[in-house]
Amino acid sequence: MTHALVLLLALLIGVVAGLRAFTAPAAVAWAAMLNWIVLDGTWAQWVAHPVTVGVLTVLAVGELVTDQLPKTPSRKTPMQFIARLISGGFAGAVIGTAWGYTFGGLGAGVIGAVLGTLSGYEARKRLVAANGGRDLPIALLEDGVAVAGGIIIAWLTSVV
Repeated sequence: MTHALVLLLALLIGVVAGLRAFTAPAAVAWAAMLNWIVLDGTWAQWVAHPVTVGVLTVLAVGELVTDQLPKTPSRKTPMQFIARLISGGFAGAVIGTAWGYTFGGLGAGVIGAVLGTLSGYEARKRLVAANGGRDLPIALLEDGVAVAGGIIIAWLTSVV
């Protein structure tokens, strides 16, 4: 896989992290466990372990549920924003590692997380306003985009 393509996939998984922080790491963990990305002998080989996949999957599902709660803080609050940056950087680094571009993947994942956080916030705000203030349908749509995006990006790591 070319350097540019690896960085693009890392950037895109970062965007997913900007939408839902735990979806991106869960997606790359599943990709590693399914051998869509090969991490054997790297710092990230533990990501493919079934326990890691299970924990990240539970966290991702939990986030999908808690996002629907009215008291969930904005993704732009410092703690939420930082979590997305870390998550995007981690997921991007894992993708990059499979092709020897760990630090490039890390940087691309962080940039993607910034883009996903800010654009996801704006898109959701505007769609909720256009939807008469009903947040739940838009939140569920965003969940679907994040999950489907994570799966597609993880799968693309094996076919391109």
